[in-house]
Amino acid sequence: MSNLSPSGPPMAASPLTRAVLEIDEYASGLGWDRPARLFALVDTARLRAQAPGLASQLGAVDAAATTYTPIEQDELPPGKPLDEFLGTIAWPDAVAGCALTVERQMLPPSAEATVPKDLNEAQLAKWVSRHPDRQEVRMTVAVLRDGAREAAIRLREKDSPTEVLTGPDLVPGLADALAATFES
Repeated sequence: MSNLSPSGPPMAASPLTRAVLEIDEYASGLGWDRPARLFALVDTARLRAQAPGLASQLGAVDAAATTYTPIEQDELPPGKPLDEFLGTIAWPDAVAGCALTVERQMLPPSAEATVPKDLNEAQLAKWVSRHPDRQEVRMTVAVLRDGAREAAIRLREKDSPTEVLTGPDLVPGLADALAATFES
């Protein structure tokens, strides 16, 4: 069954899951081999009340719209490691959460035992890129100020809205890094 309703937003149990699936679908429409994208998540009702023009421009005027409206931020600086960049972010109080889409190569858990020891980051990335069981994935991870988390993972080889895996604990390291952007 598709995560998309025939007439609108993704069908999902929680507002945060719906926001993550909306961002995943947006990123999917842009295609693969894209840079990471950062989104602020704002409360849709608050956005409609405080900035109705912006809400209209973002398509957040429907009462049934996702509870969180994703607002794409400026492009991430090229060449700066993602963890360093995330360490520079501070969000204003109006931002309820944030999300990030990023493409990576992943290995199944069964491959962990075969990873050579003492590889630096560049060597490990090269080793993974040559591994026969690697999978290209797009991860969309979101966190809220209150600690809620959600993620969506889409395999390149199964690039379909019906093949997106969701859950709060799929990418814990990235979720931790995003949550740290809300710490004072």
